[in-house]
Amino acid sequence: MDPFTLIGGIIIVVFGITTHEAAHAYVADRLGDPTARMMGRLTLNPLPHIDLYQTIIIPLVMFFTVGWVFGGAKPVPVQLHRMRNPMRSMAYVAIAGPASNFLQALLWGAILSLFIHTGMWTPESKGVVVLQIGIFANVLLMVFNLMPIPPLDGSRVVMYFLSGEARRSYMNMERYGIMILIGLLLFVPGFRELLWFGIVYAGKLVAILVQLPDYVSWAPPLR
Repeated sequence: MDPFTLIGGIIIVVFGITTHEAAHAYVADRLGDPTARMMGRLTLNPLPHIDLYQTIIIPLVMFFTVGWVFGGAKPVPVQLHRMRNPMRSMAYVAIAGPASNFLQALLWGAILSLFIHTGMWTPESKGVVVLQIGIFANVLLMVFNLMPIPPLDGSRVVMYFLSGEARRSYMNMERYGIMILIGLLLFVPGFRELLWFGIVYAGKLVAILVQLPDYVSWAPPLR
């Protein structure tokens, strides 16, 4: 990968992760919990969102052991008791992150479609791959975080529909959530296939919505 594509890809991926976390913080603040804002998490500066374990150590270990990357950012702190209608508000906070990634995928897709349709770029232009990385990374972040496994965002939505002992038992899974996720990714092919199906479906939806030409892929060359 050439330096332009590498640097552009890193910037666009970091922006996607940062915006995801900032969206959580923004919605929480709007719904009555200023904790994240007061801790400096309502920002597009990536530094406050970096977690030593999830953002750096896990991705590096997995890259050098299995050849692909899994990780995340520092979770945004949310205090349910400060929110109006806590469980419903938590679901809104959770969905804000994936929603921000879908909007970003649409943004990068729309820019790519515009540049191709106007002839400013050809499918071989270097900028095409950077925007394809932007679409792919944000679609991946959206689909992955919507998985209903604590502590992913999808689990917060599921919790809203549970009550009593069912909710408590489901919430208790969170202490093992990261290990469960790593186990599913490493040892359950069906889980990886389901994840990939969701990514492809969402990517194709973005391509349709932005009217991306059939001869230009929404995803970068995977090699």
